[in-house]
Amino acid sequence: MKSKILTSVAIAGLITLGACNKTEQANNVEAVADNAADNLDAMADNTSNGMAADNLENQADAVRDAGDNKADAIENAASHGASNATLNAMAK
Repeated sequence: MKSKILTSVAIAGLITLGACNKTEQANNVEAVADNAADNLDAMADNTSNGMAADNLENQADAVRDAGDNKADAIENAASHGASNATLNAMAK
């Protein structure tokens, strides 16, 4: 009985560490999207065509939104996956 409890606690700890790694992945996805969007904004600032500048700024906004959405999805998957795995391990 004691070994099952220790195993469950160890598994929960490892799953928690895995969830931390997923959060780091989410942060990386968001950072890459922000960098790409910043580049698009810089291109918009350096263009003399107003319509092209607006288009680039809209693209930058879309890239940021997509990065935020992907990061949120990664974090949600990590938190739900960790919760489910912890409950499953503790049920055994």
